Amino acid sequence: MRKRSLLVVVVLLFYVACKKNDDIVTPPATRMVEALPNIISADMVLDASKDYALEGQLFVKNNASLTIPAGITIFVAKNDDPLNKGSLIITKGSKLFVNGTSDKPVVFTSAAVTKSPGDWGALIILGNAPTNIGSGNAEGLAVSDDTKYGGTAVDDNSGSIKYLRLEYCGGINADAEEEWGIDKVSGLCLESVGSGTTVDNVMVTHSGDDGFQFVGGSVNVTHLIAYNNLDDDFDFDYGYTGKMQFLVSYRSELTSAHALRANALESYNDAVPTVNTPLTRPVISNMTIIGPQGMSAPATTLNQGVYIRKGTRFVMENSIIAEYPNGALMVCPRTRPPLLQNNGSLFRYNLVHSDSLDRTFSYDHGSDPAGFYGVFADLQLRDFALDNVNQNQLMASSAELQLTSMYSPNTPDLTPLATSPALTGANFEGADYSTFFTVVSYKGAIGSTNWAAPGNWAKW
Repeated sequence: MRKRSLLVVVVLLFYVACKKNDDIVTPPATRMVEALPNIISADMVLDASKDYALEGQLFVKNNASLTIPAGITIFVAKNDDPLNKGSLIITKGSKLFVNGTSDKPVVFTSAAVTKSPGDWGALIILGNAPTNIGSGNAEGLAVSDDTKYGGTAVDDNSGSIKYLRLEYCGGINADAEEEWGIDKVSGLCLESVGSGTTVDNVMVTHSGDDGFQFVGGSVNVTHLIAYNNLDDDFDFDYGYTGKMQFLVSYRSELTSAHALRANALESYNDAVPTVNTPLTRPVISNMTIIGPQGMSAPATTLNQGVYIRKGTRFVMENSIIAEYPNGALMVCPRTRPPLLQNNGSLFRYNLVHSDSLDRTFSYDHGSDPAGFYGVFADLQLRDFALDNVNQNQLMASSAELQLTSMYSPNTPDLTPLATSPALTGANFEGADYSTFFTVVSYKGAIGSTNWAAPGNWAKW
C-alpha cells in the first residue's frame, strides 16, 4: 500500500508540473488521484470525480466488469522492462465499459513527465469469439488462464468502448523484431472479441508499435484514428472477420526507428500460412490512409498503405490511400490469386496514390523482408484494379485528392474540398455491405462533417 500511495503523490506532482502539456487532458490541481489495484474480480465503477494511476498489469477477471466514466484520465507508470509494462487486461468472460464523450473522453497516457512511445503496454480485451488457431495466449504476456483468448461465440460481448484515447503505449515489442510471426500486444488489442461488443471513436497516438490489433474475433468497429505510431496502424491476424467503417491512418513522421516495415494496414491469416478457417477477412469501407510527405526512397522503414499477406482475404472499398513510399497495395503469392480471381477478396471504388507511381500496386515475392529485394511493381494488378469492374482511380499526385489540409502542422484536416473526387462515387452494393455500414456518398473516412477534427477527444 505504501508503494501505491507514493505513486499517487508522484502523479499529483506530475499534474502540477505539467499544466501546460497539451498532450494530455490535465485535471484541475485539486482533482483527486487514486491508485488502481492489479486485480479486479468483482464489478467496479470508477469515480468520475477522480483520475487514476496504474502501475504494472491490471487484470479484470472472474466475469467482472470495469466501468470507466467520461472524463477520467488513467496515468500508467513508465517501465522500461517489456515484461512489466503497464497494461489493462480484460480476461475472457469479463467486460470493459468506457463511457467517454467527445468533450470528456477517457484517456490512458504515460505518467512520465517526458512521454515517449512505448512507455507502457496496451489495453487488451480477450474474448470467446472464434479464431483459426482455436485458442491462444496473448503474445507478450505471461502464459496463464488470464491471458487466454478464443472460443466459439461469434456474438460474444466484451462490453462497450466509446470516445477513448490511448497515448504512448506499445512498448512490449522489441525494435526490428522479426515480422513474420504475430506481434506482441500493442495499442488497443482485441483478441477473439465478438460482434456483441461496441467499439466507436477510439484514437491511438504515438504507440511504440502497432496502433490497433485484431486477433481473430468478429467485432465491428467505427471511427478509429491511428496517429504517428511506429509500426502498423491496423493489424489483422488469425481469422478476424469483422466490419469496419470510418478509419484514419495518418503519419507525419518520415521514418520509424522501431519497425522493419511499418504499414498503414497489414493482414495475415496465420504463420504457416494455412487455409484454416475462419480466414482473416476484414471488410472495410471509408478508410483514409495518409503517409508522410516528402519521402520517395524505395528502401525505407515505412512501406505500404495496405499489405495483404499470408493467405488472408480482404474487402476494401470507398477508401483513400496516399503518400506511402513503396506503394498503396501490396499482395503476395498467396493473396494475389484470390484477389485477381474474385475469390473472397475485393478492392473497389478507392482513390489510390503512392510516392512511387510505378509501384502503386506491387507484388511481394518474399525474398528479403529487410532489404525489399523481393518487391516488384505489379502491372497486372494495376490494370485489374483500374478496370471498369473494380473502378479504382489512380492519382498521380496526392494533391489531386483535394483534401482541405493534408499536412497542416499537428492539425490535419482531411475533409474533401467541394471539387474533390472523394465526395462522390461510393458504392455499398453486395452482401458484405448489406448490414452494419452507414451508406454515404463519399470516399474516405470524412465527408462534409469532420468527426476527426482536433478537440478534447482527437489530439493531433
